[in-house]
Amino acid sequence: MTLVYDAKPWQNQYPVWLPFSVNYPKTTILDEFEIAFQNNPNGPCIIYFDNVYSYKDIRRKAMALAAGLKSLGLGKEDRIMVILQNIPQAAIACLAAWMCNSIVVPLNPMFTSKDLNHYIVDCEAKIVLCQEDVYKNSVRQAVANFDHIKVITTSPLDYIKINAKLPAQLLNIKKVLHSDTYDMQKIIDENNEVKLQPMFPKLNEIAYFVYTSGTTGPPKGAMLSHLNIIHNAVIYKIACRLNKEDVVLGVAPLFHVTGIVAHLAVAWHIGIPIVLFHRFDASDAIKLIEKFNVSFTVAAITVYIALLNHPNSSPKSFTYLKKAYSGGAPISPSTIDKIKNKIGISIHNVYGLTESSSPVTIVPFGMKAPVDETTGATSVGLVIPNHEAWIVNVEKRKERIPIGEEGELVVRGPGIISGYWKKPEETKNAFAKGCFYTGDIARFDKDGWCYIVDRKKDLINVSGFKVWPREVEDILYKHPAVKESAVVGVPDDYRGETVKAYVSLIDSKKGKITPEELISFCKKQMAAFKYPRIIEIMDELPKTVTGKILRRELKP
Repeated sequence: MTLVYDAKPWQNQYPVWLPFSVNYPKTTILDEFEIAFQNNPNGPCIIYFDNVYSYKDIRRKAMALAAGLKSLGLGKEDRIMVILQNIPQAAIACLAAWMCNSIVVPLNPMFTSKDLNHYIVDCEAKIVLCQEDVYKNSVRQAVANFDHIKVITTSPLDYIKINAKLPAQLLNIKKVLHSDTYDMQKIIDENNEVKLQPMFPKLNEIAYFVYTSGTTGPPKGAMLSHLNIIHNAVIYKIACRLNKEDVVLGVAPLFHVTGIVAHLAVAWHIGIPIVLFHRFDASDAIKLIEKFNVSFTVAAITVYIALLNHPNSSPKSFTYLKKAYSGGAPISPSTIDKIKNKIGISIHNVYGLTESSSPVTIVPFGMKAPVDETTGATSVGLVIPNHEAWIVNVEKRKERIPIGEEGELVVRGPGIISGYWKKPEETKNAFAKGCFYTGDIARFDKDGWCYIVDRKKDLINVSGFKVWPREVEDILYKHPAVKESAVVGVPDDYRGETVKAYVSLIDSKKGKITPEELISFCKKQMAAFKYPRIIEIMDELPKTVTGKILRRELKP
């Protein structure tokens, strides 16, 4: 094919209601939150289990916390590390930090003290805000050698209202005040009457350092600006056809780019509620989806699989959940069909990265992504408005290759960040003239639909032949016993590398399927150099907190 990318063939597939160019407000998400508060102060902002907090409630708490943060020395462009699960305090902390014109560094509460020590040094943190148990388990040791760092602690119980029923996942948690930290609730109470004049950040200033998940190497601090975030919040609103009647399920961690943009930013831009429930639990999710008529979310495919397999799951539970999106990894058509047939959820793909502030391609609401006839892979969607994309030669990165051929995906647009914090070489290698070289191998079909083939670094070289893990994984997903799969290359004296697959099985098939049966299944459907010679069955595959399989932990 010789079609040129400048023609943007994907735009020909846009539904009539999706514009080629989208206007976005020249305001930050903090500004948008303020507008939502002014328009509907008593409207629901955050629903935490069964506890509802209005925009007025959340704004008051954020203003008080901001006053407290300023008194602790937090100022313009200072970094505050926020190490929380999906609880209201995570949202309040972001608003409060931005009122100080500071930068939020959201981190996973499961990190060890060694991990956190690295991040403290790298981002030059001034304040750490974390859960009480996280302080005890990791933060206390991590900050021991940093006298300048002030630590604020909080509890998942703090926003469960008096006499409200305690959720099962919080039953074993106790409120613990640490003598060597500041208590977030006490800071808010003490500053409730303070008249704070917020320092509203500018559009091009940095809102977050979001550290990459490290699936392919050491984490890097991606610098997301307020512009990056508001632009992509608008894209979600338009492409997913969101409106004032929608309710967001906050299932992606709020320390991940999806939680930041597709949950918090989207909700505050539109002025709608977001439902939070500490950590993902399928039982809690089903109850809350049904009770609050949840209509929109973006989640890893593992979340939908958990909902699919839960005994309380039925189409009735998901009556309102029509705007269901999944990112993090391409989804096999068979998995999409299973979820649709059993619980009635039609999953739309979205593809993005931390460096693109999430969405790069998306399946517009109501459309069905095509399936590649050759590989059986489902498309990850159409390039979003206001963005350009093209494919380059993997070895010669300045050389564009024709539509239809595989190569490295390059993207340019308002969602692309400026670079990595204190990483000039990595920034130079990945960014050039507003473009981001994703490291993902992809191709476009003649109609402009994008297909992600795999990560460039995950290519397996078998006797000189290229094997992409995703192709093998998609075959394995066709086996009715396979729940999850991940494929890697392992050293082989004869072939150089050979293909090895790790799989987990659905509960009803555990102990009943052998690796040999799965190898035979693949052998019948793949070229001789592609099928896995080795298969290892595991109870669970290692994953990031967002459900993305950590292939690097499976490599020898």
